[in-house]
Amino acid sequence: MAKSAQSIDHFCDDNEISKAHLYNLLKRGEGPVVMKVGRRTLISAESAAEWRRMEALASARPGRGRRDGAA
Repeated sequence: MAKSAQSIDHFCDDNEISKAHLYNLLKRGEGPVVMKVGRRTLISAESAAEWRRMEALASARPGRGRRDGAA
């Protein structure tokens, strides 16, 4: 059975990103939607899937991740 939400740590592990990178993405409005449940911050499975889809689309754009703008 798939989990409906995961912690920040598990999300970062599953997506091979650091917590610092995730927090920078969230600050820029480019991260997944998070939800607070009591004291915990969780990311729903739907939000994680949508974020991965958007990241895949963004990385497919020419020049993504390159400072010189080359493809």
